[in-house]
Amino acid sequence: MQPTQTDTIVIYITVPNADEAQSLAQALVSEKLVACVNIVSGIQSVYSWQGEIQKESELLLICKSRTERFEALQNRVQSLHSYDVPEIISIPITNGSEPYLNWVRENSTPQ
Repeated sequence: MQPTQTDTIVIYITVPNADEAQSLAQALVSEKLVACVNIVSGIQSVYSWQGEIQKESELLLICKSRTERFEALQNRVQSLHSYDVPEIISIPITNGSEPYLNWVRENSTPQ
């Protein structure tokens, strides 16, 4: 069976602490920019920043939404996030349970 791209996406956002994770997740869900946010703690990030190798404990937000909501979501995250350059990336969902994808669509659509 060939993968078929849907109109839904998964968005990854990293944050520095649990308070920011909860605050950001609450805002994104309540504003219907995403249907759901999973907060994954205990990740270690190693990255280059301003010419130095950095090692930080972070949390990962795994968000589910519609492709058409990405720009608004990105703008909102940038306005709320404490990082100068927050990670905000999306990956298309190519296959999934249709009832679940319909739930994502319904809950990430503005009223």
